[in-house]
Amino acid sequence: MKEESLFSLANQNENTPLADRVRPQNLDDFVGQENLIGHGKILRDLIEKDRVPSLILWGPPGTGKTTLAEIIAKRTKAHFITFSAVTSSIKDIRKIMEEAEQNRQFGERNIVFIDEIHRFNKAQQDAFLPFVEQGSITLIGATTENPSFEVNSALLSRAKVFVLHSLKVDDIVLLLKRALKNPNGFPDLNVKVSDEALKQIAIFGNGDARSSLNTLEIAVLNGKKSGKDVVIDDAVLKQLINVKSLRYDKHGEEHYNLISALHKSMRNSDVDAAVYWVNRMIEGGEDPLYIARRLIRFASEDVGLADTNSLNVAINTFQACKYIGLPECGVHLTECVIYLACTPKSNSVYVAQEKAKKLIKKTGNLPVPLQIRNAPTKLMKDLHYGKDYQYAQDSPDKLTNMKTMPPELEGKTFYHPSNQGNEIRFQKRLAQIKGSIIFPVDDLSI
Repeated sequence: MKEESLFSLANQNENTPLADRVRPQNLDDFVGQENLIGHGKILRDLIEKDRVPSLILWGPPGTGKTTLAEIIAKRTKAHFITFSAVTSSIKDIRKIMEEAEQNRQFGERNIVFIDEIHRFNKAQQDAFLPFVEQGSITLIGATTENPSFEVNSALLSRAKVFVLHSLKVDDIVLLLKRALKNPNGFPDLNVKVSDEALKQIAIFGNGDARSSLNTLEIAVLNGKKSGKDVVIDDAVLKQLINVKSLRYDKHGEEHYNLISALHKSMRNSDVDAAVYWVNRMIEGGEDPLYIARRLIRFASEDVGLADTNSLNVAINTFQACKYIGLPECGVHLTECVIYLACTPKSNSVYVAQEKAKKLIKKTGNLPVPLQIRNAPTKLMKDLHYGKDYQYAQDSPDKLTNMKTMPPELEGKTFYHPSNQGNEIRFQKRLAQIKGSIIFPVDDLSI
């Protein structure tokens, strides 16, 4: 039994992922985030002076959130407590918070680190709030999701948010070189890898240090071995980095960032950017019907009557996606995006709707004028429903002077056609209807 335990201890470091074996132990070894932990920067000063306030570290995976927390743990004189939002319950939280309050009463500071704080629900997050308020704990949360959406506003208002950014390629190359030299990296091996190969691994990592270190470790394990020498050649590398994994969460902030980028690129008639963003979503695994639904919305909101065919194109694209799915329907989505980006644009329909909604909220339930009410019964006719109704189809121009707007809103206009595409035709038609070549402008003020 004793021998088995020793064997386990001997292999413990070997079974630990490379990213954890070579994790930086101090700020000088930390790579990236110079805007936060560079010399003279605010977060570095707070850590070095052991005056860290409650804070949220927000950034993509592999940017150093957990590493910063561990560096704080090593430097601080406070009692450091680590939570995992995946495994901790409210009962666990309350028990440790009570112990933290007791520690505070004896004069000991407590720092609580919560990894993946966005995975805690509202009730779990609320359990920390009174202890943060009364100073029992200093809270450090790490999250890949936008804290504005995932962290309770009360908790967020008591914490400083620090944004970490994806690492640059040069930063990751530096990390990889340090990992190869680190005595905890590959202590019994002499790894031979070119600078270009390290750069390719860094590019493939997509700003994620952990992902890049994992790729390096797999490359070493699969490299050509000769004694203690290991060579990472192109053949091994190509097998590992032939398909890049895109960071995309269909329910997270990146989902909304990308659909926003797609909309605004199409609105700006930037065809190439629109093609790029829609295919970023497709390659990230987005539901094609979600994209198609948003294109239908765009066709009316941003193109509207400037191109009356745009809605047909968008609906046909939705049907194509529904019938054949991915990957085949990717080309239909791309075609629709190109069409919508290229075509004339007008938001006059959307503006008309918003003006009407605003006015309706302001004026309430105005009665329908009697002349355009339906009169299916004698009582309704006796009450003058439908009296003086003029049937436009019987007039030569298909026009009458009958009033159809509530009297309180007479003269109000909602739709103002632009000078784009088909709407030039609508301008002329409205001028004809109103008996004027000048289209009146109304700000809908009441």
